[in-house]
Amino acid sequence: MKLACLFLIVLFVSASQAATKPNIIFILADDLGYTDVACFGSKYYETPNIDKLAAQGMKLTSHHHHQNCQPTRAALMSGQYAPRTGVYTVGGTDRFDWSTRTLRPVDNVTELPIEKVIVAQTFKKAGYATAMFGKWHLGEKGDYHPGKRGFDEAIVSMGQHFDFNTSPKTEYPNGEYLADFLTHQAVDFIGRHKAEPFFLYLPHFGVHSPHQAKPEQIAKFKDKLGVDGHNNPTYAAMIASVDESVGRLVAELEKQGIADNTVLIFSSDNGGVGGYEREGVKGGDITDNTPLRSGKGSLYEGGTRVPLIVRWPGVTAAGSSTDTPTIHVDLYPTFMEIAGAAAPENQPLDGESLAPLFRDPKAALKRDAIYQHFPGYLGAGENTWRTTPVGLIQSGPWKLMEFFEDHRLELYNLKDDIGETKNLATEMSDKAKELHAKMIAWRESVGAKMPTPNTPTEAPKKKGKGKGKGKKKTDAE
Repeated sequence: MKLACLFLIVLFVSASQAATKPNIIFILADDLGYTDVACFGSKYYETPNIDKLAAQGMKLTSHHHHQNCQPTRAALMSGQYAPRTGVYTVGGTDRFDWSTRTLRPVDNVTELPIEKVIVAQTFKKAGYATAMFGKWHLGEKGDYHPGKRGFDEAIVSMGQHFDFNTSPKTEYPNGEYLADFLTHQAVDFIGRHKAEPFFLYLPHFGVHSPHQAKPEQIAKFKDKLGVDGHNNPTYAAMIASVDESVGRLVAELEKQGIADNTVLIFSSDNGGVGGYEREGVKGGDITDNTPLRSGKGSLYEGGTRVPLIVRWPGVTAAGSSTDTPTIHVDLYPTFMEIAGAAAPENQPLDGESLAPLFRDPKAALKRDAIYQHFPGYLGAGENTWRTTPVGLIQSGPWKLMEFFEDHRLELYNLKDDIGETKNLATEMSDKAKELHAKMIAWRESVGAKMPTPNTPTEAPKKKGKGKGKGKKKTDAE
């Protein structure tokens, strides 16, 4: 009798713990710039649902991802900086013609290595149901597919916003818009798993090119006057569809009575496609990241600083914000702490949980710096470059960049100069040397590979206007 009672108590405690574990939803837009939402500054794009999310929760105003999509996704899923995964960019080293440059890029890994324990697998061990709908970009064949890597349900789609393909093949009505299709899947998943803790990853393909939107959304912006480089009705309509998705998910959480037990995080994979013309780069601006410098593909703030919003009812204070520097690798340990999950074995996690910041925006993190390492080239046509090989460290307001071709240093105080207009490396040489030494030590600690001298036998054959083979029509990442 005593054993039976003890067994029932254990079952009751376990069930109670499962019931109180918060659900976690992570919505990731694609190519959405820092100021492309109203609550981060846009006076043209309309994002009422995202703005409401920020009003109910917290904005992280100095959050950073990689300069383009694939390495960001690898870092988010693995909790590791790029030197540990080998995923630095999209495609192989011959994607752009670097034959006239002084360095040979480090070879790029195009599929996240199978041995990496991704966040979905960690959630599964913690008793969560898991799902992913949208852009994966870390390998789709065989065991690389997210459905084989810890996601109970996974539908991958990217490349088109209408008449899109899915993996696995999934039927949908003719003319359906991809953002709506993905949101349908997410809403359905929430309804079916409302009684158990779940992790839902919704990586939209919007607002990535090709720039396609629903006609009725475009019509809303057709006669609206542009402001501060935000003026494209189709792009505005794409943002509106992502915003609609956020609203639908919140409405479903409220309908199912689980909104108060759900942590909802919204962000973008990299900076917006804009700010290039001011840099003398032929990048095809669709938006503008002002006051940030440059855009997607660059390691200036316009390429890496992205909006991040978290609503955690009862934990994050409504309308709060923090300017503490944070970065992609922080989300894995953050998810672990929220879910009460154990860290993966034999896989170092490079970030730090942001849960203390969510509780108190003035909380101090243990680490003193965040880093980026990009040992390659990202072209932009006609032999112009969104970036050449570069690394960076940010410690507090101080950001130091080292350009590997000539080892030039650039130092900025982002608190005083968010637009990175004044290089202080010479004026404040001691600070530059201090940060450079820390960056070198970090590169050694993570085994970061460096580009090597270019030789004529290794450089790709010139394809014309700065583009190597493999360059995609859609400015692929």
